Amino acid sequence: MHKVLINHWEFWNNKPMRLRLLLSIILLILSLGVTYIASSYTDSYTGHVVPDLLLDHIPVVNVQYVFFQGALAILIFLIGILLLNPKFIPFVLESSAVFFVTRSFFMIMTHLSAPSIVYYSYIEREHHIPQTLFTISSGNDLFFSGHAGFPILLMLIFWTNRHLRYFFLACSVIASIAVIIGHLHYSIDVFSAYFIAYGIFQFSKWFFRSEYLLTQTK
Repeated sequence: MHKVLINHWEFWNNKPMRLRLLLSIILLILSLGVTYIASSYTDSYTGHVVPDLLLDHIPVVNVQYVFFQGALAILIFLIGILLLNPKFIPFVLESSAVFFVTRSFFMIMTHLSAPSIVYYSYIEREHHIPQTLFTISSGNDLFFSGHAGFPILLMLIFWTNRHLRYFFLACSVIASIAVIIGHLHYSIDVFSAYFIAYGIFQFSKWFFRSEYLLTQTK
């Protein structure tokens, strides 16, 4: 606990760090706005459900708890990590912003209907919770899979911590399997996410070099 307090004292008493944090928060908010606009656009121009070599040979499995509650659990866990290690906050927020903007770009370029969005409509119908309250996604934002890609981005950010590295890798693998057997993504959405997330990490590491180097300090 003493070390955590020292980390926070050093972080919040560093003016350049506070400015970087403000910038990262602004970028994240803007990226979420871009994602919302892209998702709305995608909903207006959805295409048809198309064949998928993998999905066509497996049954649909109910994975709503992994898909929704599991994603929420990872987010809460990430917030806990950042509270313990504030030096990671700017780079995590900035690289997340790059992730969301990149995904938004690909999203509006691909107009397909999801193999299945039954979980979204079920939650809205049975629990009377509007979709906008628990996700900025309608289910038609397919390429690429955020559930598969975002944990990989976190894995790369926290690579030097062996426990976090394997934890986020496991989260990505579990999420990938879930969205496939739940028919919530096409297989290409999942497989491509790993490569795109790696590219996003490398770009963020170069573009936000100061913030990244901060995460490498002891």
